[in-house]
Formats: sequence, C-alpha cells, structure tokens
Amino acid sequence: MPETSRTPARPSVADTLRDIATRFAAAGIPDPRVDAELLLAHVLSTSRGGVQAAAIRGDRLDEDAVVALPGLVDRRCAREPLQHLTGVAPFRSLELAVGPGVFVPRPETEMVAQLAIDALAAAASPSPVAVDLGTGSGTIALALATEVPRARVYAAENSVEAFIWAKDNAARIGAENLTLAFVDLADAFPELDGTVSVVASNPPYVPDDAIPRDPEVQRYDPPAALYGGPDGLDAVRVLSRVGLRLAHPGGTIVIEHGEWQGAAIRDILAADGWRAAATHPDLTTRDRATTAIRP
Repeated sequence: MPETSRTPARPSVADTLRDIATRFAAAGIPDPRVDAELLLAHVLSTSRGGVQAAAIRGDRLDEDAVVALPGLVDRRCAREPLQHLTGVAPFRSLELAVGPGVFVPRPETEMVAQLAIDALAAAASPSPVAVDLGTGSGTIALALATEVPRARVYAAENSVEAFIWAKDNAARIGAENLTLAFVDLADAFPELDGTVSVVASNPPYVPDDAIPRDPEVQRYDPPAALYGGPDGLDAVRVLSRVGLRLAHPGGTIVIEHGEWQGAAIRDILAADGWRAAATHPDLTTRDRATTAIRP
C-alpha cells in the first residue's frame, strides 16, 4: 500500500492546561492553574469559564493557539506579568488595558476604590467631585466615574507612559464624566480647591530599600509607582497637604498603603489637621487603606 501522511492530532485543551500549569508551578508562579486558564483564554479568545468548559468537553486546540502558546508560556515562566501578555487587567466591573510603563492593578485596590465610591455616593451634592491623584492606568478614577455616574471625576498622572494608558482606557470605557490631566499630584487641579468630596490615591509607598519579592513587581512595575522614599511615605505627606487644599469641609481622603503603615499615616493626617483618621483591612485582613475627614 502507498505510504500516507497524517497530520498529528492537535493537543487537547485539558492536556494543555495541565502541562502549562505544571510549568508555571515549577517557575514559582503562585496560582499556576488560574494563570494557565487565563492565558489559554486569551489565546482562544474566550473566557476562563469557556476554557474550563472546553477542557471538560474534550476540545482540542486550533492551529493558531498551537503556534501562539509556546512563546507566551515561556515569557510567563520568566515571570513577565500575565497582564502584559494578555494586555488587560480586570478591576471590579472594568477591563483595563495595561502593559509596560504602567502599574498593574491589584485586587486589593478594589477595596480601596470601594471606600472612595461609598464616600462619593454618600455626598449630598447632586454632582459631587472626586479626584484620583496618581491614577496610573485610570484604575480608581474609572471605577469612580462608572459606578457613581452623577459625579465629576478628575485624575492626575505625571508619567508619560501611564498617562497614555489612562487616556486609552478612558476612551475605550467611555467615561464622559472623567477629566484626565498630565500634572504632578502636588500641583493638581487648583481650580477645584475647596470643592472636592473625595480625594483618592494609590501612591508609591514601598520604602526605597524594601525590594519587592515578586519578580513581576520587581522587574516590570515602574519604580516611580512603587518607591516612596526612605519610609515609603513621601507621597503620602504630599497627598495629605494637597487633599486639604482640594477637599471641602466634610470631604474624605482615601489612601492605599502597605499593611505596616496605617499608624504612621494616621499620624501624618492628624498632624496636618484631618479628623477621624481610620485604617481599614482588605479581604485578607491586612491593613490596606486609611481614610480621614476634612474639618
């Protein structure tokens, strides 16, 4: 009989997931199965649930996925952030575009945004004003703008790369009540002095000599978004003073920080004249944000 050629069977989704998760675990990635599902979802243009269903059904990869996956898996094993590979990061109800040059949004910031959203939603004004200082990719500002649509939201960013990401996200999401400004937070929005109901920020708060453990953070997050001086609180000191300038009496400031910094930040705010400074834990019970009220 004449010889015949057979196209090798494409690998199954289930086997591929198992193999990728095994490689990710060996590379020290904290949630290897989750990252494997999300990366495969990106390549297959589906959701994580869609990948899980495909694995159960016994589906096989298409040829494009077979070609695209190896390089992406290698990059993730080298600890390049998953969000840089997929180009997006989920945040609350949003999907934000991210990549090199901008801080990747973290789940713990969702709680910080919730504190700001609650304060903004409770404001007595029919069109309250909020300011996000150091907005990065637009994370907190876009959450405020979309979840409190009656509000007017202003966001400041002084990194060219991050500002470009924020503009792109604002345009894609279509937040018409958001105003972005390329400006240092110390000089932001003098025209709003005394009118702001909520001042929010996720500032750089890592002490200069505290190198983050995770390679994704250490190698890929912009240093200007991480390091905040010898004690990590240089930006917080500026935020406190700027917040006093911007906020109206009864306005709220919301600052994200490291779990060990709550007491020091309460002291800074109290010394500047803020009232009722309080520190709030995230869902892992780590102190994550401090709020205070403008007298």
